[in-house]
Amino acid sequence: MVKSLQDTTTLHNGVNMPWFGLGVFKVQDGQEAIDSVKAAINNGYRSIDTAAIYRNEEGVGQALKEVDVPREDLFITTKVWNSDQGYATTLEAFESSMQKLGLDYLDLYLVHWPVKGKYNDTWKALEKLYKDGRVRAIGVSNFHVHHLEDLLAHAEIKPMVNQIEYHPHLNQQEVHDFCKKEGIQLEAWSPLKQGVLLTEPTIVSIAEKHNKSAAQVILRWDLQNGVVTIPKSIKEHRIIENADIFDFELSAEEMETINGLNKNERIGADPDNFDF
Repeated sequence: MVKSLQDTTTLHNGVNMPWFGLGVFKVQDGQEAIDSVKAAINNGYRSIDTAAIYRNEEGVGQALKEVDVPREDLFITTKVWNSDQGYATTLEAFESSMQKLGLDYLDLYLVHWPVKGKYNDTWKALEKLYKDGRVRAIGVSNFHVHHLEDLLAHAEIKPMVNQIEYHPHLNQQEVHDFCKKEGIQLEAWSPLKQGVLLTEPTIVSIAEKHNKSAAQVILRWDLQNGVVTIPKSIKEHRIIENADIFDFELSAEEMETINGLNKNERIGADPDNFDF
């Protein structure tokens, strides 16, 4: 049972990753990124998830310099963008991200999307960074089962994480089961379906029973399903509220009810059909 913001899951290589963190997708670089990352860390968050394409790695890096938490207590994730995929270009993209973040090592580096014909070479670059001690864990994002199977057939090192769109309208059971079987930690992006789920009547009524918000119920559901989650917010009160989910538990029946809301409905692109 996850009891606090500092609680971690152990990845298959023994690295501890916080169950809960702050995502910074669509957070503007500069003061907005600095303020939201500092607000999260000052309120107990230890995991921050960014990506090259978010164009806010510098703001995140600046915030990391301004907080009073030792580097080794933080867990920082970034991702290689699609246009940089391939072996040599990924290694260059990594250096560029590290420079912007101002870090000498990274906790988790992800392949952002399964770019056809490229992700296996990209993965080889991640394996090199991992072996060289530049990254503590490596993983993928938006990979379906068939992408994972293909990667595993070519990989030397199994991904530690698969970060996917995951929420009550898209619970990706097949991917979840496969990752469990392979010891790959599942992580949710867009856990609140960009706010769409906050008015879902079933979730609202469960939330009322627990005297919690709809967002808190969904994020609790993630954790009880064994899924790491990284909701995004730029408002300090919301950052605090999102993390206030360690003092209640959803019953097995409530979990089933929320599981039953699945419609296989995405808010983002389909990993089998994207053009960016």
